[in-house]
Amino acid sequence: MTTDAMTAALRETTGRYTATAQWLHWVSAALMLVVLVLAWVMESLPNGDASRGTIVMLHKSVGLTILALTAARLVWRAIHPPPPARWAAWESAAATASHWLLYLVLLAMPLSGYLMSAGRGRAIPYFGLFDVPLLTPATDAIWRIGSTVHGVGQWALYALVALHIAAAVWHVAVRRDGTLDRMLPEQTGG
Repeated sequence: MTTDAMTAALRETTGRYTATAQWLHWVSAALMLVVLVLAWVMESLPNGDASRGTIVMLHKSVGLTILALTAARLVWRAIHPPPPARWAAWESAAATASHWLLYLVLLAMPLSGYLMSAGRGRAIPYFGLFDVPLLTPATDAIWRIGSTVHGVGQWALYALVALHIAAAVWHVAVRRDGTLDRMLPEQTGG
C-alpha cells in the first residue's frame, strides 16, 4: 500500500471529536492566549499604574474561566471518550501523556494563582461581578506554595503547548493524516 493510500485509509478510520469537545478545546486555547497576554502586560506595568488593577482582575478572571472550562472538558471527556486514533503505539502513548499533563497544568495554574491571592488575603473579583471566596488563610506559606507552582507551571505550560502545536504541525505538514481535522468542524463540500 502506498503512503497516499495509507493516508487516505487513515483519514477514513479516524473519527472526529464531538462539537462540544471541539468548542471547549478552541475556547480554552483562545483564553490561554488571552491570559498569557494579560500576564505579560500585568508584569510590565509598574505597581502604581492606574490600569494594573484592571489587568490583574482580568488575568485572574480569565484564569478562573480556564479552570471551569478544564473541569468541564474533563467531565465531557469522561462521558464522551476521544475518538480512537490510528497511530503507532508510541504516538498514542505520547499524545495521551501530553494531554493529561496539559490538563494537569490547566488545573494547577489557576489553582496556584488562587493560592497566591488567598495567601495575601486579596479578594478575587470575577470580572467585577462578584468576589470568589478565599478558602485558605492569608499566610506567606500559602502564597509561596502558589507562587512556586505558578512559576513552574508557567514554563510547563509553554513547553506542553509548544509540543501540542508541534505535533499538530507534524500531523498536518508531514504525515498529512487528517489528525487536525478531528478537532475541527466537519467541512461540507459545496
